[in-house]
Amino acid sequence: MATDITDIVHAVEASAVMRLLPGRPRLLALGEPTHGEDTLLGLRNELFRQLVEQEGYGTIAIESDCVAGLAVDDYVTSGTGTLDEVMAHGFSHGWGAFAGNRDLVRWMRAHNVRADQAGRPASERLRFAGVDGPLEITGAASPRQALIALHRRLSAWLSADLLPCTAETLDSLLGTDDRWTEPAAMMDPGRSVGQSADAAQLRLLAAELAALLDTQSPHLLTAASRDDLDRAHLYARTAIGLLRYHHWMADTAPARLTRLVEIRDQMMAHNLLALAERGPVLVNAHNSHLQRGKSTMRMGGAPLEWWSAGALVHAQLGGQYAFLATALGTIPHQGVDTPPSDTVEGLLYARPEDQCLVDAARLATILDGRRPAPRVSPWFGYAPLDPLQLSDVDGVVFVKDVVRGQLRLVNSPLGHG
Repeated sequence: MATDITDIVHAVEASAVMRLLPGRPRLLALGEPTHGEDTLLGLRNELFRQLVEQEGYGTIAIESDCVAGLAVDDYVTSGTGTLDEVMAHGFSHGWGAFAGNRDLVRWMRAHNVRADQAGRPASERLRFAGVDGPLEITGAASPRQALIALHRRLSAWLSADLLPCTAETLDSLLGTDDRWTEPAAMMDPGRSVGQSADAAQLRLLAAELAALLDTQSPHLLTAASRDDLDRAHLYARTAIGLLRYHHWMADTAPARLTRLVEIRDQMMAHNLLALAERGPVLVNAHNSHLQRGKSTMRMGGAPLEWWSAGALVHAQLGGQYAFLATALGTIPHQGVDTPPSDTVEGLLYARPEDQCLVDAARLATILDGRRPAPRVSPWFGYAPLDPLQLSDVDGVVFVKDVVRGQLRLVNSPLGHG
């Protein structure tokens, strides 16, 4: 597919990203087609640094447990805990073990204390957030942590007669956490507690506790800090989302798995919209969670189709949401070799740049009628770029070769180690 695209290829820099967009978006999404590669994490870190220093971005959000991520945010904003502790306990999906994530957290903490060594004002400190629910592919967490934390905060701010229940009632209904985290429940609905009488009562109580945040908002605005209220809302969203997730884990309807992936992305979307209210955010997650179109996958042998978090956020924010999809050339250690020349990845791989940013709209126009072939990956963990979705992407970030264990930090102060 011999095509000259030199005029639409740029360096992967914040300034080049902004030139592709009509204005600075409240949510800038950087997708990735595979997880756990430090080459991609290094690129993300450098882009975030530039967005902070040149464009005023103040928050980075990643595809990790939103409740666990509060510990990381406490560390980068106020130094609570240690770096080792937050890397061990502040991430889900094993993300805390990756050098790129450790470097990000270390740099954010250093940035927040660097202003003449006196520290930055709270309003100017960088923030960290997880946007995923407390979910793993094999199941979901107990709603205990979120429910109890929400109840504890409301109890501190409101008189007891306003609350729909006591903490003891919640504890009794929740029971032991292992009844919620039963591994077999993902494939066997009969092993899930999600549609028990206790779970139904907890869903009602969670909704009532969340409603108090709205009905008592005039008082709460004077009784609590903005951060405390934001966290209370996070706990409320998480508790309600987890209880819905467990409900559908216990269901036997054909739509069961579709509902589960829908709920996960809805939880992510709600978290992203809440973050966007306090300033511009860079979010990093899988392309399939951030794209504007519908997402598809096979799970349990069945094809699933649902609206991603990016699609839901775009429906709310419109032009204030921008999406950069990352595409790759090779991942040698996973058997992903040089892409065929008739694919979009093949076209980009033929260029000399190790990394580049491509104007997706103009690329789609150039390729109009040529119908590049979709790339097929020999490894299930890499999802190639869908050429039919180019028109729904603001930019394509292309990385020629993903090298195991290598952080590609060009002129970056984020150290490795």
